[in-house]
Amino acid sequence: MGMVDIHCHILPAVDDGSKSWEMSVEMCRVAVADGTSHIVATPHCNDRYVYDRESHLATLRALRERSGNMLELSLGCDFHFSYENVQDALKHPERYTIADTRYLLVEFSDYTIAPATVNVLGKVCDFGLTPIITHPERNLILQKHPETLLKWIDLGCIVQITANSLTGYWGSTPKKVARWLLKKNAVHVIASDAHAPTGRDPVLSQGRSAAAEICGSEIATALVAGNPQAIVRGEALPYVP
Repeated sequence: MGMVDIHCHILPAVDDGSKSWEMSVEMCRVAVADGTSHIVATPHCNDRYVYDRESHLATLRALRERSGNMLELSLGCDFHFSYENVQDALKHPERYTIADTRYLLVEFSDYTIAPATVNVLGKVCDFGLTPIITHPERNLILQKHPETLLKWIDLGCIVQITANSLTGYWGSTPKKVARWLLKKNAVHVIASDAHAPTGRDPVLSQGRSAAAEICGSEIATALVAGNPQAIVRGEALPYVP
């Protein structure tokens, strides 16, 4: 089974990720060379970048053609957890979820996480969506209070950390928090959150290797293959920590 990357800014010129078709195709090549067989394109959905599902689907189809269908591509979004976004997602979940599933990537502000967040997350879960908390180890607030994630997991949320956080790309604090989460069995998925072919690249293998040193190769593989594969298929996770 190839690896599956559920968080990647691979669509060209739609947000702060890939800047061109050439860059997007090169990101596909880098991912395939690393052993990834499926990428979920996840453009930002926030105050800065308008998320237009139909337009992004058209761009995704074009990327499949330009890349020679070298890997599978699905569409999701990097969903900023704001009041307006949540209200719309509860009315039209299909606009934001990964493919046609009930899984939703959720990104939090670095500057404020409201006390009512736990209640809103609970409402989202009760609605039948599964929030995937993206890169909490890089969030300035959650870095200080990582135990918050344990409560959110109890609600039904799942947690995605960034592969290169484990290798130190983002510095010592994200690396420390990512390792803490793994040791607490509080990680369900490792993804790239790639924005370019180099630097913030679509490489998962190094993160998998770093995770294997902490939780063993079987679990590390589940975090980059089994679990994300289940997510893109809309299935229950085979590995639940």
